[in-house]
Amino acid sequence: MRVQLFSLVLLIPLLTRAGEEPALKTVFKDCFRIGAALNPAQFYEQNTNEVALIKKHFNTITPENVLKWESVHPSNGVFNFEPADRYVAFGETNGMFIIGHTLVWHSQTPRWVFQGEDGKPASREVLLSRMKEHISTVVGHYKGKVRGWDVVNEALYDDGRLRQSPWLRIIGEDYLQKAFEFAHEADPRAELYYNDYWLEKDAKRKGAIEVIKNLQKQGIPIAAVGLQGHYKLDSPTPAEVDATIADFAALGVKVMITELDIDVLPRAGSGSADIGARASAGKASDPYKAGLPDDMQEKLAKRYGEVFGVFVKHRKELTRVTFWGVTDGNSWLNDFPVRGRTNYPLLFDRHGRPKPAFQAVIKASP
Repeated sequence: MRVQLFSLVLLIPLLTRAGEEPALKTVFKDCFRIGAALNPAQFYEQNTNEVALIKKHFNTITPENVLKWESVHPSNGVFNFEPADRYVAFGETNGMFIIGHTLVWHSQTPRWVFQGEDGKPASREVLLSRMKEHISTVVGHYKGKVRGWDVVNEALYDDGRLRQSPWLRIIGEDYLQKAFEFAHEADPRAELYYNDYWLEKDAKRKGAIEVIKNLQKQGIPIAAVGLQGHYKLDSPTPAEVDATIADFAALGVKVMITELDIDVLPRAGSGSADIGARASAGKASDPYKAGLPDDMQEKLAKRYGEVFGVFVKHRKELTRVTFWGVTDGNSWLNDFPVRGRTNYPLLFDRHGRPKPAFQAVIKASP
């Protein structure tokens, strides 16, 4: 196994120089779309190396931050569409399926959204009005351009209960229904999604299934469930991923892997993908500053190969697989949950070269 890996590591620079590595979107064209989450340096085409990778390998894109409420709607009555317009224009120019992320979330939403004029919590009526204005304006601005929206993001605790976010506390449980209704009104042809992490865990998956069933009972046109796919080297198991995709597909919705990466660093804190989770750690939590050793490259490649094996098995249920980032250098996991670590969670290294994990993914294709 080490001999095979060594040969693969030697081959990667040759493939990169020759530009002969196969395009991911071509390899999986009969299975599902292959996507990446983009940052401004990429869709403004400033990072030319990564732009070339994006154009070659991906046929769907998601914005990391520019369509989150704090970015696009920073203050009451004020919208900032310029960065998001550039993101959408990049996708249109390159013929990509464009995703909007995200409309309703408890995080990265300005405080004013939840406040009344007296500084106390806004009323149900005021918050619903603000939600409708936001969704109608943002979705309407990109009507016919953004093809799919993460309407509600991370509405559940890990035990499957609805998160006690300001949306739930002020509006009530029907805030999910209202968000989907407003999005559908703003663009009836756009696909609407529910997106969350750790849905591979039984309790949280059961909670999400109830959310989807309740939306369906209300006649809400929910097209798919997004499994974020922030994986570790040892969890979730392939069997858990397999069962999760099957369970949601049984509801009559499609499934997407929306934020895929694989954390190779030692666990810090709770291990949760909740953006609010933070941890501090010493040198032992950041062991690969000088580079990822061959044995860890091998483990990462094996892990990517096995999860893509599950994805390919469910290619009739999966519509896309999106990586949360393009190269290791711009992964959020370098700063989460501990800031300043050196992580290696994606298929391309910091120079944009394909890693052994890239080859493992290619080998998993049917």
